[in-house]
Amino acid sequence: MSATPARSRISPELIVVCGCLIALITFGPRASSGLFQLPMITEYGWGRDTFGFAIAVQNLLWGVGQPFAGAVADRFGALRVLCVGALLYALGLVVMAYATTPGVLHLGAGVLIGFGLSGCSFNLVLGAFGKLLPEQWRPMAFGAGTAAGSFGQFLFPPIGNVLIDSFGWHQALLVFAASVLLVMPLALALATRPTADAGGQAGAAALPNQSIKQALTEAFRHRSYVLLVLGFFTCGFQLAFITVHLPAYLKDAGLSATVGGWTLAVIGLANAVGSLGSGWLSTRMSKRWLLAWIYLGRSVAIAAFILVPATPVTSILFGISIGLLWLSTVPPTSSLVMLMFGTRYMAMLYGFAFFSHQVGGFLGVWLGGLLYEINGNYSAVWWLSVLLGLASALINLPIKEQPVQRGPALQPAE
Repeated sequence: MSATPARSRISPELIVVCGCLIALITFGPRASSGLFQLPMITEYGWGRDTFGFAIAVQNLLWGVGQPFAGAVADRFGALRVLCVGALLYALGLVVMAYATTPGVLHLGAGVLIGFGLSGCSFNLVLGAFGKLLPEQWRPMAFGAGTAAGSFGQFLFPPIGNVLIDSFGWHQALLVFAASVLLVMPLALALATRPTADAGGQAGAAALPNQSIKQALTEAFRHRSYVLLVLGFFTCGFQLAFITVHLPAYLKDAGLSATVGGWTLAVIGLANAVGSLGSGWLSTRMSKRWLLAWIYLGRSVAIAAFILVPATPVTSILFGISIGLLWLSTVPPTSSLVMLMFGTRYMAMLYGFAFFSHQVGGFLGVWLGGLLYEINGNYSAVWWLSVLLGLASALINLPIKEQPVQRGPALQPAE
C-alpha cells in the first residue's frame, strides 16, 4: 500500500522551485570559501592550517547538527528549522567578515556557519521534497535540488571574485550574508506538517507509533544503511578538500586567482548536469552500482589531474570531469534511504549519512592545511582522496536495494 504525500496548498512546481532556490542560495557562499583563504591569511599573517581548521570545523558541525535539525524538521515541520538556520548562517558570514583573530574566525566560519548550514541547506530541502511531493516527482526533485546547489557553486565564485576585487573580501562576505536571508521567505513553500509521512510506493511502510529512538536503532542495525553511511565519508573528504584548497593549489602552480574561481564555477555548472543526470539514472539503474561508478570515476579524474602539469586548460577540464561527479552521489544516496525506511524520518536518517559525509569533509579540509604546512604541498591529500574513492566504490557494492525487513510484530497495521 502506498501512502500519499503530506497535503500542501502549494503546487509541486512551486515547492520544487522554492526548494531549488534555497539550495542555490545556501550552497553558493559555502562553495566560495576557498576564495577568501589567501586574502585573509595575507592580511592577518595566518597559516593555511588556521583557515583550513575553521572550514573543517564548519564541515564537522554541519554534519553534527544535521541529524538533529532533520529530527526537529521531521517532528515539528521544516519552516522554523530553515529560518533559524538561515539566521545563523548569515550571522556567521558577518562574524567571519570582521574576524581579526583565529578564535573569532573559528566562531564565525566554523561554528555559526556550520550549525546554520545544518538547518537550511539542501539536505532539509530534500527531506521536505520527500514529504510534500508525489512519489513520482521525488527522484527527479532530489536531482533538481542537488543541481540547484551545484548552480549556486557556479554562480557565486565569479561573483565573489568580482566583489573581492572591487570592494574587498570584508564587503564580499557581507553581501553573501544578505543573500542568505532570502531563504526565509522562500521557506514558506516548504512548510511541512508535524510528523507528516509519505511512505512512498517503493519505500518501507512507516510504523504508526515508531519513535525516533526506534527508528535510529532499526537503521543502525541495518547493514546496507551502515555501508551507505560509511561510503558517504569519502564524498565529503574529496569535496571539502577541493572546495577549500583547489584555488590555493592552482595559485601555487603559478596560475591566477581567476583560474581558481572559474574552476570552482565550472565544477558547479557541471555538477548541475551531473546531479540531474544522477537523479534520472537513479530511477533507471541500480543505485549501488551508480554510486560505485561515481566514486571510481572521481578517483580516475583526481589521479589524472595531479599527474599532469596544472594549466588553465587542465584545470577547467578537471572542473568539468569532477563536477559531473560532484554531488551526483546525493540523489541515489537519498533515494536509498527513502527506499529502505520510507520518508517519516528521512531528514534525520539522511542527516546521519550526511554526518559521515561531513566528518570526511572535516578531515579533508583540516589535513589539507596541516599537511601543506608540514610538507609544503598537497600531494599526500590528493592521493589519499584517490584511495578513498576506490574504497567507497567497493563499500557500496554489497548494499541491498530493498525496504528494511521487519518481523511480523513490527509490521504496520493494514
